[in-house]
Amino acid sequence: MNGRIVHVIGAGVAGLSAAVRLVEAGLSVVVHEATRAAGGRCRSYYDQSLDLVIDNGNHLLLSGNHAALDYLGRIGSREKLDGPRSAAFDFADVRSGQRWRLRPNEGRVPWWLLDRRRRAPGTRVSEYFAPLGLLTAASTATVADAMSCTGPLYERLWRPVLLAGLNTDPREGSAALAAALLRETLAAGGRACRPLIAREGLSPTFVDPAVAFLKRGNATIRFGERLRAIRFDGARAAGLEFEAGSEILSDDDALVVAVPPGAAQDLLPGLEAPDGFRAIVNAHFRMAPPPGQPPILGVVNGLTEWLFAFPEHLSATISAADRLIDRPREELAAEIWREAAGLNGLPADIPPWQIVKEKRATFAATPAQNAKRPPSRTRWENIALAGDWTRTGLPATIEGAVRSGYKAASIIVGMRASAPRAGIATGVSP
Repeated sequence: MNGRIVHVIGAGVAGLSAAVRLVEAGLSVVVHEATRAAGGRCRSYYDQSLDLVIDNGNHLLLSGNHAALDYLGRIGSREKLDGPRSAAFDFADVRSGQRWRLRPNEGRVPWWLLDRRRRAPGTRVSEYFAPLGLLTAASTATVADAMSCTGPLYERLWRPVLLAGLNTDPREGSAALAAALLRETLAAGGRACRPLIAREGLSPTFVDPAVAFLKRGNATIRFGERLRAIRFDGARAAGLEFEAGSEILSDDDALVVAVPPGAAQDLLPGLEAPDGFRAIVNAHFRMAPPPGQPPILGVVNGLTEWLFAFPEHLSATISAADRLIDRPREELAAEIWREAAGLNGLPADIPPWQIVKEKRATFAATPAQNAKRPPSRTRWENIALAGDWTRTGLPATIEGAVRSGYKAASIIVGMRASAPRAGIATGVSP
């Protein structure tokens, strides 16, 4: 490949979204991925024990996730998302057997709170305004510092929503990140809260179309190519050292580093990054969902937190699951299935199952860890960072990953536009 080249290190959603915008801006792009498949923590794979293609984790988008939806639109897969026509969230209580559906209205003025049939049972209207304290909390404040973390509504709405979004116990989670999450979803009204699921799987929706888009744009994607080191010449990256060999960078070449935080610190000396993490546990069961099963079911007072219904299997997600990492997989599968079967009238005998434990699924969304997130712009003239762990203003989500990729691409395009020999327009916005 001749001419100016941008090397994107890592083919997760952050790296792919950066590469897509760079190709659109007319740059030559090479994506280097250490593994044999793209997607990172957002991917699908064939599981032999289930004889099914499943996702490594369950990811939910909301209609207010504008960057993620924009990304899917650019790669031509937005229509692969499925969800209700309006915002609706089904919940079930394992302990009491009670069920309810929250139904926010479309606009920002929350008149739906006046209708008890649209609220969680046993809750008062005033409880729904408890998170207002998050909006003015200090950057060092936790959710518990800014709002009450007790009561029926906390257990039936705020805890499940914030726990899923932060992947950290809300009581120790960052009030600033919780505020950002709510500001763009529930506080924006039902039109921003419509749940969307990748029915065909994560890879067919977020990954494979992006790879196809990049190839159509003459980008090069190299799998099984792990970057071991970056060679520097003053304030610039001058060379890349891969396991299989090295590559010299020209004065015009640039680099997007879109790898996990620990790997980024190994590559970039002196980089501060989050070093505390939280686990996620997913359980997959080969059992077709019963008729009437909602696509997403929030579960309270149980081990399960969210139950996803796919055409051929049921899948449960448990966030902030560090306490479960060392627990035997057979015990986890049995307990989660008991809950799922009891909630849905399914046979007690456990079907074929798989447990997926992600020990370092996301950075811990605490105030201390949030303060360690670096900006996309680095101290090196030709390097930008991407990843949901960078300073996106959001927790570690697909939306944050895409925004980070867009931001990194914007920085690189700006570098090219300001260089004397660049000669291209800055066609990428953060």
